[in-house]
Amino acid sequence: MSGSPSTPAAAPRGRLTAARLSVATAGLPYPVAVVDVDAFDANASALVALAGGLPIRVATKSLRCRPLIERALAREGFAGLMCYSAREAIWWARSGERDVLLAYPSVDVEALAEIAADAEVRSSVAVMVDSVEHVDLIARDVPGHAGLRLAVDVDASLRVGPAHMGVRRSPTRTPAEVEAVIRRAQGHGLAVVGLMFYDAQIAGLPDTGPAVRRMKKVSARELLARRAEVVAAARALADLEIVNGGGTGSLHVTGRDTSLTELAAGSGLYAPTLFDGYDALDLTPAAFFGTAVVRRPADGVVTAYCGGYVASGPPGWSRVPEPLEEQGLRLERREGTGEVQTPLRGPGADRLALGDRVWFRHAKAGELAERFTEFVLVAGAAGDEVVGRAATYRGEGQCFG
Repeated sequence: MSGSPSTPAAAPRGRLTAARLSVATAGLPYPVAVVDVDAFDANASALVALAGGLPIRVATKSLRCRPLIERALAREGFAGLMCYSAREAIWWARSGERDVLLAYPSVDVEALAEIAADAEVRSSVAVMVDSVEHVDLIARDVPGHAGLRLAVDVDASLRVGPAHMGVRRSPTRTPAEVEAVIRRAQGHGLAVVGLMFYDAQIAGLPDTGPAVRRMKKVSARELLARRAEVVAAARALADLEIVNGGGTGSLHVTGRDTSLTELAAGSGLYAPTLFDGYDALDLTPAAFFGTAVVRRPADGVVTAYCGGYVASGPPGWSRVPEPLEEQGLRLERREGTGEVQTPLRGPGADRLALGDRVWFRHAKAGELAERFTEFVLVAGAAGDEVVGRAATYRGEGQCFG
């Protein structure tokens, strides 16, 4: 994580400042989470522009807030949900959503049986598998499994000799392996209706230098050819409704692939700090959280309440929240962000009194919603007008893991 400059910097054009966020939330209890809906909408337009005309399926894990997910779905260029939990998929289907892709394999056999037993839910949800083993588990353990609609998660990582670039997800990679999964599913009375390819080594990796950029280009070429072969092999066996690919960080690449029927994105709508380092993305930070100064332990130091909202992924400074740059504050390297308090250093500290607000951006997107029951929605030319509240999953009493 970079430190704050010696003097507070102006916020980039079009972005909310800490001062405006404090004005908008004056009188509200801390900590408070805020979403700038103008920035959210601008990011939605930017993502659609990168998608090359393909519809974008909304990744719910990256938002975890039903009103904001519905706001994205209402925009032209977005269609369908990509859920991360079987019970979440049921919740959305029973709320009326008719195009739900459960994007991660589930072994929650009770939830899978519930999907199978409800004709409306079953017709709305495609359940992900990534292997013959998972197909067999469904056939063995899920009562009434016949007729379940499946999609196959195909490994999209780059392999060069012994090197593996990407995430460890599906063991199914080649056309022959995909064919085997489809045949096994059909043998059990299961219908394969989709494929998914998530290119984490492109979509999830900032452009940190020439080596990364070269790797991404090589991976995009390799995946373009292999994905076409896999899709052709699958279509010879199954009537595919869904061929999904990409993420926020790779829309500009996957949007040019004619073998895909749709893309996926979600994080880019909030534009957390991990997306600051992508060459192809021009997004506006839309999600923030603010807390209050509760101590002034020394000159140049203040302590803020809570703040320890560390993101998932490889541990390190890229996974912790960052104070908005113009505040002239930086994290204490020996302490980081805390469960109950977060110390901050810098020239901005001496301008803060007890009770003043300090504002942060989260490293990732939807994980912030697990810490709050609602987002305060702001808009307006100055970004300091509260225009509504949006309950998070937690605020609706939902916790899907």
